[in-house]
Amino acid sequence: MGVYALGMDHAMHHDHGDGAGLTKTAISATLHCLTGCAIGEVLGMALATAWGWGDAASIGLAVALAFFFGYALASIPLLRAGLPVRRVIALALAADTVSILTMEIIDNGIMLTIPGAMDTGLGDVGFWAALAAALFIAFWITVPVNRRLISRGKGHAVVHAYH
Repeated sequence: MGVYALGMDHAMHHDHGDGAGLTKTAISATLHCLTGCAIGEVLGMALATAWGWGDAASIGLAVALAFFFGYALASIPLLRAGLPVRRVIALALAADTVSILTMEIIDNGIMLTIPGAMDTGLGDVGFWAALAAALFIAFWITVPVNRRLISRGKGHAVVHAYH
């Protein structure tokens, strides 16, 4: 069964009633995405700051780590379910790529538009407030993206059976 066939099977056999169940699943999927993104963002920003890197390199590292941790978190239940690594990679990519990409574009875009957010240090409450606000906004913009994907049997729907 293909990656998307599994997701379509899930979408067709899971009654979301009035949409509340679908929204709850989308929120859960987005929280999963947010966790990986936040770990990557914080670690990337911390390392880049410690190494004296500029904004572009800092964002590049943070985004790369956000994808790494997002995919890693998606892979854990799949590996525990006994799936082969090749299948786990395919499912993790199908499940989280659009979600992570959306969240990263939004939160980094916001960080770049908040005056001084990228210039403050990790010890500055302004940095953490800006990052929290950026991730909060990115979360709520990403929920409907995930909801749409799940309703079509894509995104997180392809791994839902393994959670």
